[in-house]
Amino acid sequence: MARIVRHNDESVREGYIRNGGKEVKLFTSALKAFQCNNRIVMAQRKHLDDFLRGRIIGRLECGRTQLEVSEELGIAQSVISRLWQRFQDDGNVSRCYSTGRPRVTTPNEDWYLAVTAKRNRQSTASDLSRQLSSATGTTVSRQTVYRRLGHIGLYARRPVRCVPLTATHCRLRLAWSREHALWTPQQWFCVMFSDESRFSLQSDSRRTFIWRAPGTCYHQENTIE
Repeated sequence: MARIVRHNDESVREGYIRNGGKEVKLFTSALKAFQCNNRIVMAQRKHLDDFLRGRIIGRLECGRTQLEVSEELGIAQSVISRLWQRFQDDGNVSRCYSTGRPRVTTPNEDWYLAVTAKRNRQSTASDLSRQLSSATGTTVSRQTVYRRLGHIGLYARRPVRCVPLTATHCRLRLAWSREHALWTPQQWFCVMFSDESRFSLQSDSRRTFIWRAPGTCYHQENTIE
């Protein structure tokens, strides 16, 4: 009798399995069991609770085979094999909960990065990383610096350039505004407004960025002349 195996070969017709390179027709009962087993395995994506883990170990300790337990409970045999191997290694079948990768920096080091960035807003992430390394001995990447400062609302943004105006500048601008205050749209159509665009031939744009919180672009500490 041909052994029923799971497969993803789309070339095999429905109601058949591949056995030694040949297609073998399944009986009706075997076909239903085969399709049901496939649906159970494909749907088995949730973690096993401790009660179900205990049921599996109990059946295996009673002498049942892994294949029998797999067919009875509808769980993949590979899952049962790993669970049984772990039980034999340390006698524990409970799921180990992981908290993820530990943080590289401590809360005090995060506070140091925030204070340093606020004191020198034009410092780059690489500068902050070097200062942290020299002060505490902890080496972090630029991406880590971005994430730590982003958690407290500090982001690298272009500063607002404030052009200092003298009294003469203010007087001339006010006179120009009053002179053109009554212009019609037809008169403004004859005026071409030009804007300057910046082009860089290097990968580094040489732009100056500062660390600031959203909505604070016009604060005095975030503007440069």
